[in-house]
Amino acid sequence: MSWNRRRLLQAGGALAGVSAASLLMGRVRAQEAPADPAAEERGAPPARIALRNLHTDERLEIKYSREGIYIPAALSAIELLLRDFRTGEAHAIDPALLDYLVAVARTAGVDPKFDVISGYRSPQTNAMLHANNEGVAVHSLHIDGMAADIRVPGRSLASLRRTAIAMHGGGVGYYPASEFVHVDSGRVRYW
Repeated sequence: MSWNRRRLLQAGGALAGVSAASLLMGRVRAQEAPADPAAEERGAPPARIALRNLHTDERLEIKYSREGIYIPAALSAIELLLRDFRTGEAHAIDPALLDYLVAVARTAGVDPKFDVISGYRSPQTNAMLHANNEGVAVHSLHIDGMAADIRVPGRSLASLRRTAIAMHGGGVGYYPASEFVHVDSGRVRYW
Protein backbone atom coordinates (compact mmCIF):
# COMPACT_ATOMS: atom_id res chain seq x y z
CA MET A 1 0.00 0.00 0.00
CA SER A 2 1.42 3.41 -0.95
CA TRP A 3 1.07 6.50 1.20
CA ASN A 4 -0.24 9.75 -0.17
CA ARG A 5 -1.35 12.94 1.57
CA ARG A 6 -4.91 11.68 2.12
CA ARG A 7 -3.74 8.35 3.55
CA LEU A 8 -1.26 10.16 5.80
CA LEU A 9 -4.00 12.42 7.14
CA GLN A 10 -6.28 9.43 7.70
CA ALA A 11 -3.50 7.61 9.54
CA GLY A 12 -2.89 10.66 11.69
CA GLY A 13 -6.56 10.78 12.61
CA ALA A 14 -6.75 7.06 13.28
CA LEU A 15 -3.81 7.26 15.63
CA ALA A 16 -4.93 10.38 17.48
CA GLY A 17 -6.11 8.37 20.48
CA VAL A 18 -3.07 6.09 20.57
CA SER A 19 -0.69 9.00 20.09
CA ALA A 20 -2.43 11.10 22.71
CA ALA A 21 -2.03 8.35 25.29
CA SER A 22 1.63 7.96 24.41
CA LEU A 23 2.19 11.68 24.57
CA LEU A 24 0.61 11.84 28.01
CA MET A 25 3.07 9.20 29.16
CA GLY A 26 6.08 11.39 28.51
CA ARG A 27 6.62 11.26 24.76
CA VAL A 28 5.73 14.93 24.29
CA ARG A 29 9.22 16.00 25.21
CA ALA A 30 10.77 13.46 22.82
CA GLN A 31 8.55 14.47 19.91
CA GLU A 32 8.91 18.22 20.39
CA ALA A 33 12.55 18.21 21.42
CA PRO A 34 15.15 19.12 18.86
CA ALA A 35 16.40 16.08 16.96
CA ASP A 36 19.79 17.77 16.90
CA PRO A 37 20.07 21.20 18.56
CA ALA A 38 22.78 22.33 16.12
CA ALA A 39 20.98 21.01 13.01
CA GLU A 40 19.34 24.31 12.13
CA GLU A 41 22.60 26.21 12.54
CA ARG A 42 24.35 23.79 10.20
CA GLY A 43 21.51 23.95 7.69
CA ALA A 44 20.92 20.21 8.08
CA PRO A 45 18.44 18.72 5.61
CA PRO A 46 15.16 17.35 6.91
CA ALA A 47 15.45 13.81 8.27
CA ARG A 48 13.75 11.48 5.81
CA ILE A 49 13.12 7.74 6.02
CA ALA A 50 11.45 5.15 3.82
CA LEU A 51 9.92 2.06 5.39
CA ARG A 52 8.20 -1.01 3.98
CA ASN A 53 6.37 -3.32 6.38
CA LEU A 54 7.04 -6.80 4.98
CA HIS A 55 3.96 -8.29 6.67
CA THR A 56 1.41 -5.77 5.37
CA ASP A 57 3.31 -4.45 2.33
CA GLU A 58 2.51 -0.92 3.50
CA ARG A 59 5.09 1.64 2.43
CA LEU A 60 5.92 5.07 3.73
CA GLU A 61 8.50 7.62 2.65
CA ILE A 62 8.37 10.65 4.91
CA LYS A 63 10.23 13.56 6.46
CA TYR A 64 10.00 12.96 10.20
CA SER A 65 11.97 16.01 11.37
CA ARG A 66 12.49 19.46 9.96
CA GLU A 67 15.05 22.00 11.14
CA GLY A 68 15.93 19.65 13.97
CA ILE A 69 12.32 19.31 15.26
CA TYR A 70 10.35 16.06 15.10
CA ILE A 71 7.08 16.23 13.16
CA PRO A 72 4.24 14.70 15.24
CA ALA A 73 2.04 13.78 12.22
CA ALA A 74 4.98 11.99 10.59
CA LEU A 75 5.76 10.12 13.82
CA SER A 76 2.10 9.06 13.98
CA ALA A 77 2.26 7.69 10.43
CA ILE A 78 5.44 5.78 11.32
CA GLU A 79 3.72 4.39 14.44
CA LEU A 80 0.91 3.07 12.28
CA LEU A 81 3.25 1.45 9.75
CA LEU A 82 5.38 -0.15 12.50
CA ARG A 83 2.38 -1.38 14.51
CA ASP A 84 2.13 -4.96 15.77
CA PHE A 85 0.73 -6.61 12.64
CA ARG A 86 -0.65 -9.50 14.70
CA THR A 87 -2.85 -7.37 16.98
CA GLY A 88 -3.10 -4.11 15.07
CA GLU A 89 -1.90 -2.28 18.18
CA ALA A 90 0.28 0.79 17.59
CA HIS A 91 2.73 2.44 19.97
CA ALA A 92 4.95 5.52 19.94
CA ILE A 93 8.24 4.83 18.17
CA ASP A 94 11.34 6.32 19.77
CA PRO A 95 12.60 9.09 17.47
CA ALA A 96 16.15 8.15 18.50
CA LEU A 97 15.60 4.78 16.77
CA LEU A 98 14.68 6.59 13.54
CA ASP A 99 17.75 8.82 13.86
CA TYR A 100 19.93 5.75 14.43
CA LEU A 101 18.52 4.00 11.35
CA VAL A 102 19.06 7.08 9.17
CA ALA A 103 22.62 7.48 10.51
CA VAL A 104 23.39 3.82 9.75
CA ALA A 105 22.12 4.23 6.17
CA ARG A 106 24.08 7.43 5.62
CA THR A 107 27.25 5.87 7.02
CA ALA A 108 26.72 2.86 4.74
CA GLY A 109 26.35 5.23 1.79
CA VAL A 110 22.78 4.20 0.95
CA ASP A 111 19.40 5.90 1.04
CA PRO A 112 17.56 5.38 4.35
CA LYS A 113 15.15 2.80 2.89
CA PHE A 114 14.36 -0.15 5.13
CA ASP A 115 12.36 -3.35 4.86
CA VAL A 116 10.91 -3.91 8.33
CA ILE A 117 10.25 -7.40 9.66
CA SER A 118 9.23 -6.22 13.12
CA GLY A 119 8.75 -2.80 14.71
CA TYR A 120 6.50 -2.43 17.72
CA ARG A 121 5.35 -5.62 19.46
CA SER A 122 2.54 -5.72 21.97
CA PRO A 123 3.35 -7.42 25.28
CA GLN A 124 1.04 -10.30 24.24
CA THR A 125 2.84 -10.84 20.94
CA ASN A 126 6.24 -10.63 22.61
CA ALA A 127 5.20 -13.19 25.25
CA MET A 128 3.99 -15.56 22.51
CA LEU A 129 7.22 -15.15 20.55
CA HIS A 130 9.31 -15.59 23.71
CA ALA A 131 7.46 -18.82 24.58
CA ASN A 132 8.32 -20.22 21.14
CA ASN A 133 11.82 -18.83 20.70
CA GLU A 134 14.47 -18.47 23.40
CA GLY A 135 16.11 -15.72 21.32
CA VAL A 136 13.24 -13.32 22.08
CA ALA A 137 13.83 -11.30 25.27
CA VAL A 138 11.17 -11.36 27.99
CA HIS A 139 11.02 -7.57 27.83
CA SER A 140 12.18 -6.80 24.31
CA LEU A 141 12.72 -3.16 23.41
CA HIS A 142 10.18 -3.79 20.63
CA ILE A 143 7.56 -3.46 23.42
CA ASP A 144 8.78 0.09 24.11
CA GLY A 145 8.87 1.15 20.45
CA MET A 146 12.66 1.29 20.62
CA ALA A 147 13.60 -1.55 18.22
CA ALA A 148 13.22 -2.65 14.63
CA ASP A 149 14.24 -5.81 12.77
CA ILE A 150 15.35 -4.63 9.35
CA ARG A 151 16.96 -5.25 6.00
CA VAL A 152 18.29 -2.71 3.52
CA PRO A 153 17.55 -3.64 -0.10
CA GLY A 154 20.78 -4.20 -2.01
CA ARG A 155 22.92 -4.37 1.16
CA SER A 156 24.21 -7.54 2.76
CA LEU A 157 23.12 -8.26 6.32
CA ALA A 158 26.76 -8.63 7.39
CA SER A 159 27.59 -5.18 6.00
CA LEU A 160 24.53 -3.65 7.65
CA ARG A 161 25.50 -5.24 10.97
CA ARG A 162 29.11 -3.97 10.77
CA THR A 163 27.92 -0.45 10.02
CA ALA A 164 25.37 -0.43 12.86
CA ILE A 165 27.96 -1.74 15.34
CA ALA A 166 30.50 0.89 14.26
CA MET A 167 27.95 3.63 15.00
CA HIS A 168 27.75 2.71 18.75
CA GLY A 169 24.17 4.01 18.74
CA GLY A 170 22.40 1.18 20.55
CA GLY A 171 21.84 -2.55 20.42
CA VAL A 172 22.58 -4.60 17.31
CA GLY A 173 21.53 -8.22 16.86
CA TYR A 174 22.47 -10.38 13.89
CA TYR A 175 20.04 -13.02 12.60
CA PRO A 176 21.35 -14.26 9.24
CA ALA A 177 19.17 -17.40 9.26
CA SER A 178 16.06 -15.21 9.63
CA GLU A 179 17.50 -12.60 7.25
CA PHE A 180 17.43 -9.49 9.42
CA VAL A 181 19.45 -7.23 11.67
CA HIS A 182 17.92 -6.04 14.94
CA VAL A 183 18.67 -2.38 15.73
CA ASP A 184 17.51 -0.62 18.90
CA SER A 185 17.97 2.70 20.66
CA GLY A 186 18.75 1.09 24.01
CA ARG A 187 22.18 0.67 25.56
CA VAL A 188 25.09 -0.27 23.31
CA ARG A 189 25.46 -4.06 23.08
CA TYR A 190 25.88 -6.68 20.35
CA TRP A 191 24.85 -10.27 19.77
